[in-house]
Amino acid sequence: MSLGFHRDDTGKRRISNRQIDFLGWLLFIASALCFVVASIGHFWAMGGSLFFLIACLVFIIPFFRRDGDG
Repeated sequence: MSLGFHRDDTGKRRISNRQIDFLGWLLFIASALCFVVASIGHFWAMGGSLFFLIACLVFIIPFFRRDGDG
């Protein structure tokens, strides 16, 4: 997967929708990690934070799979 900018027909650099989606998921993961750290010592908050982190990681898996893999 290429995360670099590409140029459109006019020569301007553009970021693709896939790159924007990937960046969004990285920010969600960073947020989930912050929630995990903030919830240390609080059982239910830690559980929710860990589930949120795991969900974010599951949603980012398609970015690392080759196209056409089911």
